[in-house]
Amino acid sequence: MGSSITGVLRLAMFAAWVAIIIPLQWPALKLRLPYARRVPMSFHRGCARILGLRWRVIGEMTANRPTLFVANHTSYLDITVLGSIVPGTFVAKAEVADWPLFGFLATLQNTIFIRRRKSEAREHGNALRDRLEARSNLILFPEGTSTDGVRTLPFRSALFSVANTRIDDRPLTVQPVSISCTHLDGIPLGRNLRDLYVWFGGMDLVPHLWRSAKAGKLRVDVEFHPPVDIDMLGSRKALADHCSRAVARGVEAANAGRDRPTPALPVPRPGDGAAAKTAEKAVA
Repeated sequence: MGSSITGVLRLAMFAAWVAIIIPLQWPALKLRLPYARRVPMSFHRGCARILGLRWRVIGEMTANRPTLFVANHTSYLDITVLGSIVPGTFVAKAEVADWPLFGFLATLQNTIFIRRRKSEAREHGNALRDRLEARSNLILFPEGTSTDGVRTLPFRSALFSVANTRIDDRPLTVQPVSISCTHLDGIPLGRNLRDLYVWFGGMDLVPHLWRSAKAGKLRVDVEFHPPVDIDMLGSRKALADHCSRAVARGVEAANAGRDRPTPALPVPRPGDGAAAKTAEKAVA
């Protein structure tokens, strides 16, 4: 599927774009120059244009700074799309740093790499808090892996530990975000073509990138759900569950072709069993 000529041109332009960005960003990070924070968003927007990625934003991104944005994860292309829209720092598992090329690019955008070891939890927590106290947004994929774009895995509550951080004695704002690739060249994307975007399981990276580069223009729906915080939900687990349900409903709505924002889930008050049941019925 797609044109090999298009694929070659896109990948050549991508390589040229990377070659331009590296000598700009690398010394900026080392010298801690102010513009180092702005380069990643410009880089992602350039990559999206080159690779034929377009997006439609549904809902409103919170203006609160800093914010923890939590999203479902279907592909490495999610990073390009979200990075084009949300100014902030990605949080990724440590293995990403070892990926050929993409690991280096992640380092250039100041990604925070974390290992799931209790012995390193405090160190990682300090790194996250330092970014938040510097008013830098964080972008997290709490499923812990990528999926097929149809189902959304439950969010891991352990990854929400940073939500306990308080900025100016106020709880950290957390905003759930749904990401779904929905169209190819303006035509709704069927399940059989979804893997032009999604990358999960045992898929090889290079063949997938080549297939995506050859395709036409892919549209990705990015839905921002109402922001919440840990004080509203009462616990890290309740916060993770609420965000997971909100994101899953947004993905389902996008895949079904619904154009309006997903109705917001009611936020149960801590200890309010009736409200919690109402939220569960809304999900069903």
